[in-house]
Amino acid sequence: MPRTASQRPDTVAIRLDHLDRPEAIPAIAARVAAAGGTVRTLSTVRRMDGETKLAEIELEVEGLDEASLVAALAGEPDVRAHRLTRSLVGLGAVSEADRHNLRGERISVDTIALIGEENIAAAVRAVADLPRAHCLVLAGSLMGGDISRAADELREVGIPIIALNMAGSLPEHVDLVVSDPVQAGTMAVMAIADTASFDLARQRGRRY
Repeated sequence: MPRTASQRPDTVAIRLDHLDRPEAIPAIAARVAAAGGTVRTLSTVRRMDGETKLAEIELEVEGLDEASLVAALAGEPDVRAHRLTRSLVGLGAVSEADRHNLRGERISVDTIALIGEENIAAAVRAVADLPRAHCLVLAGSLMGGDISRAADELREVGIPIIALNMAGSLPEHVDLVVSDPVQAGTMAVMAIADTASFDLARQRGRRY
């Protein structure tokens, strides 16, 4: 189906091993931008000691598919290796779901990339109509307004919401605010898993 102006591609996540020098990350971001992508998150995973000093970073990029992102970074001399992965929230949630599913549960994780207050608020309200939905994680840098009102409506029907720490009013309208995206995904699955001892009700209103 052709993409309309209001539709955006999903966020693509990639891990890169690059030369650990000040110029490397700006050069990588410039390659992404030149290809038409937007870096939404960037985090340093680790530094690697050795004869050549390397660092591993994770990027989440919007506006490029996986093949285009890999092609954009292929010619960057500071990049020594790459591995496509899941977005950080999805990575935490899927990893935790896999652990519980090995014990006989049936937990699935669905992700969707949206921008714009109207689109996100509509998606939040739509979660109430999904019979298998038990928890929602909202990840972004700025949310409020009608999104916050939609969050209140969703919580009123019994579906808890975890949000990343962000600007805007949304963090005041959710059950739990978590700064680390991997931890946010992990906690969401623990909150609904029958075999976990994590009680979201006891964490309500806290920030981590």
